[in-house]
Amino acid sequence: MTLRLAFMGTPDFSVSVLAELIAAGHEIVAVYSQPPRKAGRGMAEQPSPVHRFAAEHGIAVRTPVSLKSEEEQKAFADLDLDVAVVVAYGLLLPKPVLEAPRLGCLNLHASLLPRWRGAAPIQRAIMAGDAETGVMVMQMEAGLDTGPVLLAEHVAIASDTTAGSLHDRLSEIGALLMVRALAALERGQLQATPQPEEGVTYAKKIEKEEARIDWTRDAAALDCHIRGLTPFPGAFFEVMRDGKPVRIKVLRERPVAGSGAPGEVLSLEGGITIACGSAALHIAELQRAGKGPMKAGDFLRGFPLAVGERLV
Repeated sequence: MTLRLAFMGTPDFSVSVLAELIAAGHEIVAVYSQPPRKAGRGMAEQPSPVHRFAAEHGIAVRTPVSLKSEEEQKAFADLDLDVAVVVAYGLLLPKPVLEAPRLGCLNLHASLLPRWRGAAPIQRAIMAGDAETGVMVMQMEAGLDTGPVLLAEHVAIASDTTAGSLHDRLSEIGALLMVRALAALERGQLQATPQPEEGVTYAKKIEKEEARIDWTRDAAALDCHIRGLTPFPGAFFEVMRDGKPVRIKVLRERPVAGSGAPGEVLSLEGGITIACGSAALHIAELQRAGKGPMKAGDFLRGFPLAVGERLV
């Protein structure tokens, strides 16, 4: 038995879920995604990753700017859905949309709710130093990620986990979890567990100013912060050259022993060791603005730093 459904998603994270639903044989009558955005050097309008994937598989794609109008809500209701699957769509679903599918709307969220409700759960979990996170399928309701949990998978956050690696892992696990959830939904065997009232945190959108490295912070905290921003938007510091700041992203590092003024270059042996507010960071891979990623040794050959130099 298959379900008649609509898929609602936008970024790369959502694509693997859509792919698994197609492979499972569900009848996907429409895909909803954010409207094309201008991007690239020519600033041409580019469809979202979900939009492109759906179009390649011959699925009708709808890209409304909003779902608040009666016209859009009627068009959604006319799809006569069993269920809607929502994965990082980016638009709020009004009550008429939530209530239109016969079995409601299921959302895949990349955290262990109620921790990290909101826009950036993957990054915030790493930045906060959490030991684990996960993915959850929940029944959607009007609140922001407040619905009851239907299925969950826990995932450990290792000392070298980055937002990029965790994103890919949770996307794969979440895709399989959603397929399981729909199979159980068909059988009437999904059990809804209300989220606890305690432990609620919000994963606010990553702001540009957060990407600058504050060397006065503890090295362990900076390690989490940097990994949570890797690869995008990328945590950075600046070095003054010819009276101008040169921006440099840190791609791979680890906390080490060391002391000095925050931002001071302590050593250039086997990498670049920088003093923090407490302890130090040993940087193994960097990326200068306009250049590709480089190991620290290669970077220093083209952009020398000096022991005792201060980074900002």
